[in-house]
Amino acid sequence: MTYINEQLEEEKVFKDPVHRYVHVRDRLIWDLIGTAEFQRLRRIRQLGTSFFTFHGAEHSRFNHSLGVYEVIRRIIENFQGREHWDNNERLLSLSAALLHDVGHGPFSHSFEKVFKLDHEEWTRAIIVGDTEINKVLRRVSEDFPKKVAEVIAKTYENKLVVSLISSQIDADRMDYLQRDAFYTGVSYGHFDMERILRVMRPTEDQVVIKKSGMHAVEDYIMSRYQMYWQVYFHPVTRSAEVILSKILHRAKEIYEAGYEFAQQPTHFFSLFKSDVSLKDYLSLDESVMMYYFQAWMNEKDSILRDLCTRFINRKLFKYIEFNPNTSYLQLVELINLFQKAGIDTNYYLEVDSSSDLPYDFYRPGEEGERIPIYLLMSNGELRELSRESEIVESISGKKRTDHKLYYPLDLIEDLPDNSDVKKRIKEILHG
Repeated sequence: MTYINEQLEEEKVFKDPVHRYVHVRDRLIWDLIGTAEFQRLRRIRQLGTSFFTFHGAEHSRFNHSLGVYEVIRRIIENFQGREHWDNNERLLSLSAALLHDVGHGPFSHSFEKVFKLDHEEWTRAIIVGDTEINKVLRRVSEDFPKKVAEVIAKTYENKLVVSLISSQIDADRMDYLQRDAFYTGVSYGHFDMERILRVMRPTEDQVVIKKSGMHAVEDYIMSRYQMYWQVYFHPVTRSAEVILSKILHRAKEIYEAGYEFAQQPTHFFSLFKSDVSLKDYLSLDESVMMYYFQAWMNEKDSILRDLCTRFINRKLFKYIEFNPNTSYLQLVELINLFQKAGIDTNYYLEVDSSSDLPYDFYRPGEEGERIPIYLLMSNGELRELSRESEIVESISGKKRTDHKLYYPLDLIEDLPDNSDVKKRIKEILHG
């Protein structure tokens, strides 16, 4: 029996709080789960700094990746024997689903921004590079790793396979919305996935939804909208992210200035030099970063010491609603006042913006075109979702943006009570 067809003697199952069970029968999938690079995902949280806001949000990219695999497995089960579905793509789809997040770094988005990294590029590097994952995939065929990487990069020739993992209604979103809702304890992210899976149909280029399932899709889109604003963009989570970014910036800045660390940032050297090897990248996880943050609470550099103490002990920045476009002069004045008070605005004053587009339809020629969700009508015609759904039409293409100003209230309170600077700062911040 060839490796691609090899089945385990007995089905393996992972008990899962979202899907009840994750089922594995293929030897390939079982071997991929056992690789060092995939096991590393246990040490990277799915929701970054959200655990500061929702104490249950400790789940990892490992269990999300298993969840996406399970959703795809069930979709493919429903596609068996249908027109447009080629079962030769089954293991490719399952492998891409399992590995789609394997390139994420610790506290991924802040980490990527500071060091100008892209987790999608690292995902590809892990799949096609000198790794255990690559060795397992090559047992299928020499070009199999390249195909898996292409599916994840959305460049694979079969667009139907790509749409299972990357579209406006894909297995990735269907897992993370429910999983994140479960672990944060909120009610917003729940929708009728069973119904959506039942009404999904394969076409030549993408997955479509039977018209009878439109209301389940409306519910899914509203769940996504609510999760972004209530969970992913929560201002307390963003405050922790601001401090995390500042820690990384500060460590890099003082390293470049020749500062002698008491705890040498060995794991960060290649990041500071912008010369990161695959081995360097894979050696980083959140437990490693937290080790350094704890050690840096005792550094001589007062800013690094303070920021790390804030992050470890959850002494976060406060925030106010603040639109820099309409309050530019106030921001300039605040910067001047902070500097007079001896508070470094590079590290203790930050305007943070969040924006989301809950659903969009296809606009030819626009950068970042989004493939819309299509409904399959009873006569076989395909209709774009917002043409049929008044709910979706009302939010289509509408981008919501939110601005907050983050600042350290404790440092302001520590200024002398008779200080004009303190008085004016408080007037600006609190009206």
